[in-house]
Amino acid sequence: MRFASHRDIARALERALRRASLPVAFSAGFSPHPKISYTGAAPTGVASEAEYLELTMTEECRPDQVKDAIDAAMPDGIDVLEVVEARVTGLADRLQASVWRVEMADVDPGDAAKAVADYLAAESVEVERMTKKGRRRFDTRPAVLGIDVCDGPHGRAPGERHTTYAILRMVVRHTTPAVRPDDVLTGLRHVADLAPPSSPTMTRLAQGPLDEVTGAIADPFDADRPEAPTTESTGSAHDETNDRRTRAPRPSPMTGSRP
Repeated sequence: MRFASHRDIARALERALRRASLPVAFSAGFSPHPKISYTGAAPTGVASEAEYLELTMTEECRPDQVKDAIDAAMPDGIDVLEVVEARVTGLADRLQASVWRVEMADVDPGDAAKAVADYLAAESVEVERMTKKGRRRFDTRPAVLGIDVCDGPHGRAPGERHTTYAILRMVVRHTTPAVRPDDVLTGLRHVADLAPPSSPTMTRLAQGPLDEVTGAIADPFDADRPEAPTTESTGSAHDETNDRRTRAPRPSPMTGSRP
């Protein structure tokens, strides 16, 4: 599932909606399509536990019933974790930053920590990437709010006691052009010659409203919850807890669990 594109996920969802027989609204015109709005989709090649979308219905439905119906119809590896009724507009505007976990085999945590320190100390770290408009050069440094390096028992690959393993946890602001975790890795190579010998495993852990002071990411659904209508930060970007249902921010409504 890690290598499923955004369009693959969209097609799977549209098929699941048909199988679930939900009253989804369709656009008008010659080729009607379901009214689904995706926000901040993860790039192909990374896993994600925090993908969000907005779905328009033609009649009122209970969120828990919608969740169960879609989740049962989705293929293995794509889980619907939560559905809420939209009470305010602007979901896309609430997704201001993402928390990423990058796992790098055969990279010493000490070397990774030195490279991160050099990167964070730099005023500008420019990289090049091919975009739809051709090759583009942009500065990645302003978008990166912080990077932590896991050490100790987390510095080893699971089940491989003698394998060096570094894990980065980074908070990246959503900008234009978008700065992806692989862009940050390219920047680390430029400033400190940190080059993992194999492809890193990247996972988006969360995305939502950003606290510029603490770097914490809040739950974007807070504004839609009748019992807790607030966008105050509820989680820390430095929290190492991996339980999606207990850590802040809360999990997303749509998540590609891509092992």
